[in-house]
Amino acid sequence: MADFTKEAGVGSSPSIKTTPDNYTALDDFLLASNDAINKPDVRELLIKTYGDQGITGFLTLTGAVKNAGAADQVEYFEEQRRHTRITSGATGSTIPATGKAVVLGSTAVSQLQDYDVILDVTSGDRFLVKSPSGNTATLYALNTTSGVITKDADQALIGNMYPQGANQPTKFRDPGVERRQNPFMIVKERFQVTGSQATNIGYINTGNGDYRWFMYGEQEARKRFLDKREMMMLFAGQVNGLAGTGSTGLAGSEGYFTAVESRGNVWAGGLGATGFASDIDEIIAQLDKQGAPAEYAMYVNRELDLQIDDKLAAGISSAVTAGLPGQFGAFNNSPDMAVQLGFKSFTRGGYTFHKHDWKLLNDPTLLAGSKFTGAMVPMTKVADPRTGAKSYALEMNYKSTNGYDRELNHWVTGGAVLGYTNNGDEGKDVATFHYRSECNLVTRAANQHVIFTS
Repeated sequence: MADFTKEAGVGSSPSIKTTPDNYTALDDFLLASNDAINKPDVRELLIKTYGDQGITGFLTLTGAVKNAGAADQVEYFEEQRRHTRITSGATGSTIPATGKAVVLGSTAVSQLQDYDVILDVTSGDRFLVKSPSGNTATLYALNTTSGVITKDADQALIGNMYPQGANQPTKFRDPGVERRQNPFMIVKERFQVTGSQATNIGYINTGNGDYRWFMYGEQEARKRFLDKREMMMLFAGQVNGLAGTGSTGLAGSEGYFTAVESRGNVWAGGLGATGFASDIDEIIAQLDKQGAPAEYAMYVNRELDLQIDDKLAAGISSAVTAGLPGQFGAFNNSPDMAVQLGFKSFTRGGYTFHKHDWKLLNDPTLLAGSKFTGAMVPMTKVADPRTGAKSYALEMNYKSTNGYDRELNHWVTGGAVLGYTNNGDEGKDVATFHYRSECNLVTRAANQHVIFTS
């Protein structure tokens, strides 16, 4: 019989002890090998180290309405200014009541006709227009002596005065509309887990007694996708360098900040640098020029939020109503509802401002420290006090038709992992979670919106 050169379990032998003081206690043995033997005392709760990190909610709380889209882009129309202001190239001179030929520039003259009346915005003087042609028109001061036409100043076309028997005007002004187009954008995300990891049980309770870690990863992927979708509706822009449609081009889409930077109002430098009330008054004066509604949601970063709180705390001394006033149209006229949603409100000059901190602008991994510090959005379905007209300020659109919509498409492919046997990942020992949305944001009347920058 052959001899074993090595037998199982043979090779090292225990030492034989002869006296009690040389024996090893069982307790000593366990402590020496605790990594392998002792059960770890693991807490199953996942600590929310950074609190609730979700940044969505701005569009919902500001009343953005959802609509379906059935084309590659949304088209909408906005009215233009009813009245005309002319920017003249006048060299500046005194105009007598007896008349004087003045070089206004061809662009200004093309918008004038006989017997129009213009007002010099700087001097306030008024002039009757005669014989506009080329780049020159003859002006007559409507004062008893003379008037001043200011160099390179704006002239408001305020009306006309015709003599008896004169013909009707030879020109008319088309009211005009601005046609705007905003393409849809496709936002995507994915998450993946291997078959082995899908069956592993971990220490952490990811929710509802489930200890499979990939479940938490999938939840985070979905929330990250929703955050990205909202941020794209806020900050996206059109991609001129990749114009086109289909797989050969990328049109991009106009986000909220892009629209307001292009057609709206940008306030730089915070509030209170020259006095809180005076800054708010300047903003109100600008809103008045734009025919704005009387109620606004003001979303700001923490720094601006605290600046406003400090000023509101002074209340009467700063001539700003502190606390919660009596107008809460956006909250069913309920101050309690405004407080529950985290808004602090104040009034000034007939306007009501509902202030709310904006987590997106405070997140150090996103926009904290960026130039953007806040935004002011007209609250939805607020009637203009002068006309009674109501409109939505923001409109979220998602592609949809015949029962199929692309607001949030979610599906899983896999090579029999978690029971998914479709061919999306044929041959791969993985399950892949897919997320997709085709969306855009329409910013109506961007001239009535305000964004704050540092």
